[in-house]
Amino acid sequence: MSRWKALPGELDPRVRQLVVRLRRLKDHNGLSLRQLAAKTGYSTSSWERYLGGRSLPPREAVEAMARIGGDDPTRLLALHEVAAEAWGEGRAGTSAPEGPDAPNAPEASKATEATGTADTADAAGAAHTVEVVGALQAAGADDTGPYNLAAPNEETRHGRSLRVALVAGSVALVLAVSSAVLLAVRLSDGDSRASATPLGSATSSVSPSPSPSGPRTYACEVERIDGRWYAGNSRTRDAVLAEGLAGPEVAEAQCLLRRAGFAPGVVDGIFGPHTKSAVEQLQKRAGLVVDGIIGRHTWGALRR
Repeated sequence: MSRWKALPGELDPRVRQLVVRLRRLKDHNGLSLRQLAAKTGYSTSSWERYLGGRSLPPREAVEAMARIGGDDPTRLLALHEVAAEAWGEGRAGTSAPEGPDAPNAPEASKATEATGTADTADAAGAAHTVEVVGALQAAGADDTGPYNLAAPNEETRHGRSLRVALVAGSVALVLAVSSAVLLAVRLSDGDSRASATPLGSATSSVSPSPSPSGPRTYACEVERIDGRWYAGNSRTRDAVLAEGLAGPEVAEAQCLLRRAGFAPGVVDGIFGPHTKSAVEQLQKRAGLVVDGIIGRHTWGALRR
């Protein structure tokens, strides 16, 4: 595993999650930065900035990394959408640079002198930005993107926010439908088990069935199959789970954390602070990167 430098302390946690996941994919495939650049079309210096948290990678670079690592691009792109929103918020809260280092100062100055009006200067600056992006893309440059040129205008930010909201809404809808289907299946399965099982037999090692008015809880039917531990909620070994997510995969991790001697709180399928703390304790004991995110290596430690 590579020895990575610590990420900047001021880096937003949502961006940090994306960078940590990209680092893991690189380490998992054993690629050097030069090999990564050759496979994705983005330069070595660009990947140094992306993996160092100094620049947000473009969506295409994230998708290429997922393809190379054999990972599900949907989860990685969802993390990128959230990170892009956080990155945009950080840029909006920072004032534009002044002096000779400002990227668009010469163009804005020339446009203002040529027209004498602020509206014409804005139009000329926007046209120049479009020309620069087109020229860079035609030449095959790998550093084009919404964070390497002029800061996006209000309309662009609004469009990006709308896209992020639509994606988040779609994900929430899919999770809600999936949870409803799983609940219906479990309830019907539970009724059949109750009718077939004699009174007093043990069917679960953890929490009771949820009450209609309380939060949902999951059963932990822990058993060892082919040398690995399973709790009956999910058989995944590579799903990426982080604080704020929910579903049967989270419940599976909570059950296995409890089996390993850690306390994730109530097994409710919600990745909260208690679950994150238990994950960090497991990662520390297993000698993994302590980031509170469940990935392929953390699943391996839970299943063993």
